[in-house]
Amino acid sequence: MKKLILCAILLNAASLMSFKPAKIGVFEKNADIGNPKLAGSSRYDAASKTYFLKGSGYNIWFERDEFQYLFKELTGDFTVTADFELIGKGTDGHRKVGWMVRESTAGDASHLSAVVHGDGLTVLQWRVAKGEKMRDPEDEIFSKEKNIQTVRIERKGNVYTMLAAAKGAPLQAVGSHEMKNFSDKVLVGLFICSHNPEILEEAKVTNVQIVQPKK
Repeated sequence: MKKLILCAILLNAASLMSFKPAKIGVFEKNADIGNPKLAGSSRYDAASKTYFLKGSGYNIWFERDEFQYLFKELTGDFTVTADFELIGKGTDGHRKVGWMVRESTAGDASHLSAVVHGDGLTVLQWRVAKGEKMRDPEDEIFSKEKNIQTVRIERKGNVYTMLAAAKGAPLQAVGSHEMKNFSDKVLVGLFICSHNPEILEEAKVTNVQIVQPKK
């Protein structure tokens, strides 16, 4: 009887382990935020060290967002950097990809995003508090360079700074903002939004680096 009970316990443990979500590269989880009409996806090609994201969504703006998110939890200061490339001509000029720091996976959560749009607009944007509207692009600091590839976010305390550069060029500061409402623990990751709920867009992301100072 004891052997049968032990076997049952081991089988149950194995079953639970088989359903444990696998990490995707350096990230812990991916999810469609805001319940977009079309399901997105994230995958990692270890051979080329490339992330591929697909996502739909009406927008990342106003009081709520819809997009595909590949993320992990981080605490304390950090620097995250990656090279982004939207694939194909795209349907809407405001399809977007980049880094996002978010308080939760709720569709109306507070967040800060370093965004590269399909039409070249590169901007730091944020939602100060849950459920509030985001500011218009005209009110934000943006990069005049229209060929941005590399995007970085640096966190020091509650201050977040965005830097960006064209391929092979040195990084230039785009803007910074203090997110007073964020706790020490935040979600940090890659995102893609098609800016059209009926369309899936795709991007590839390379040279992903997540650096935290040694304590």
